Amino acid sequence: MEKSRPLWDNPLQFVFACISYAVGLGNVWRFPYLCQMYGGGGFLIPYLIMLIAEGMPLLYLELAVGQRMRQGSIGAWKIISPYLCGVGVASVVVSFFLSMYYNVINAWAFWYLFHSFQDPLPWATCPLNSNRTGYEEECEKTSSTQYFWYRQTLNISPALEASGSVQWEQALCLTLAWLVVYLCILRGTASTGKVVYVTASLPYCVLIIYLIRGLTLHGAVNGLIYMFTPKLEQLSNPKTWISAATQIFFSLGLGFGSLIAFASYNEPSNNCQRHAIIVSLINSTTSIFASIVTFSIYGFKATFNYESCINKVILLLLNAFDLEEGSLTADNLNEMKDYLMATYPQEYAQLAPQIKNCSLEAELDTAVQGTGLAFIVYSEAIKNMEVPQLYSVLYFFMLLMLGIGSMLGNTAAILTPLTDSRVIASRFPKEVISGVVCFMNCIIGLIFTMEAGNYWFDIFNDYAATLSLLLIVLVETIAVCYIYGIRRFEKDLYTMIGCKPNWYWKIMWAFVSPLLIISLFIFYLTDYILTGTLQYQAWDATQDDSISG
Repeated sequence: MEKSRPLWDNPLQFVFACISYAVGLGNVWRFPYLCQMYGGGGFLIPYLIMLIAEGMPLLYLELAVGQRMRQGSIGAWKIISPYLCGVGVASVVVSFFLSMYYNVINAWAFWYLFHSFQDPLPWATCPLNSNRTGYEEECEKTSSTQYFWYRQTLNISPALEASGSVQWEQALCLTLAWLVVYLCILRGTASTGKVVYVTASLPYCVLIIYLIRGLTLHGAVNGLIYMFTPKLEQLSNPKTWISAATQIFFSLGLGFGSLIAFASYNEPSNNCQRHAIIVSLINSTTSIFASIVTFSIYGFKATFNYESCINKVILLLLNAFDLEEGSLTADNLNEMKDYLMATYPQEYAQLAPQIKNCSLEAELDTAVQGTGLAFIVYSEAIKNMEVPQLYSVLYFFMLLMLGIGSMLGNTAAILTPLTDSRVIASRFPKEVISGVVCFMNCIIGLIFTMEAGNYWFDIFNDYAATLSLLLIVLVETIAVCYIYGIRRFEKDLYTMIGCKPNWYWKIMWAFVSPLLIISLFIFYLTDYILTGTLQYQAWDATQDDSISG
């Protein structure tokens, strides 16, 4: 089987595959959110500590297991111990759950990409109402970008119980997304190996373009100052450390079996230690780089909203009190408000409900993560740029590349154990197996294109895999260190790469990483028990409310 097993064309192709899988949407939309929530630049301290204590060692362990056993997750753990076959099965099941909902992000990216060629962009302004006498009321109460996302893209229902019908436009986009994934994995490493060059490198080209453009935007500096100003008091908050550990864990894609599957197609002499360090460092550097880009855009959006708010207040006061043009500016607004309040108390009191309290800090403090950041905040910023269609196409194409790269790893985690099985592989060609897996995922994934589909997406994203993955990786580390044996594993590594792991790797594998995983597991289990019910964000025409479901 080893002789007939397909291999990557070269080590670089393997590294690109790992980077394409690990560097995903979490780097672009979750890491900046965590920086915003937990201390700005100060969040980098626990993040880098967790990278050294958890990320690198566990990534190295999974790559080494896959390369040594030359099997997918099920076969690899079965070789280590027949009783550990369930660990591999659990990885496949979790990857299947992830694939079911994750590809809908690519469907949304396709939807926005297709609409990015319109002039003006469809989310730039509110649509007219049916009488064509004004704008849609729901859009006026929120914003054009929110309306396009929640109403025109998702056509979202008011609650999870109102499931509604399948939205055929989204269903077609989801079918297209799965067709693209199928074509990329059709011939195994022969096709995936070529695709990862594109999915791994193109997002960096787009991020560089966005960085150059972002740094030249008005207000970008406000966002960068906000990001890099460390709030060191957050270091005493346990959630800061837990969030850093969780981000490292899920960003690298540990426990899904994808890294084991990729490594199983390596030459036995491949230096997996060096590649584990390279991939983990590139992944973390990308998160920081993407945050700089995101916060420059975020600063532009916040500044634009703040100045728009100021201008509306100035216009309101000028018209209400018949003041001279130019007598009111952003600099003297507060003084003039105090003057008008003292001089015209009754008139000002009547006008007070319409006068908004404009604050740049409040705009920057508005924490947005996930789909809200990807499809609302960025869309809001893009529509106010020059040549918005160009930046929209670039951004959503980048999202598509990141999403497809992650999907290649998710599907590899499912397909590799299936194609390794002699019973299945002897009866069905690889193309048929891949087609059946993609078709099943696509059909089940239609639930996420219903009117309540986004609520199901949030629930799956928050609850489907967290505890399972922590348990899987904990069992993996215990299995290698205490069942297979750390000394035996040392010898295997020496046979493969010509050197034994030093004390750092062994201490992390045997003690530090398992303790960290157990701590995370206890935290999440306690959190789920205390929460009691599933939480999701329900859309209201006037505001976003968090309700239990």
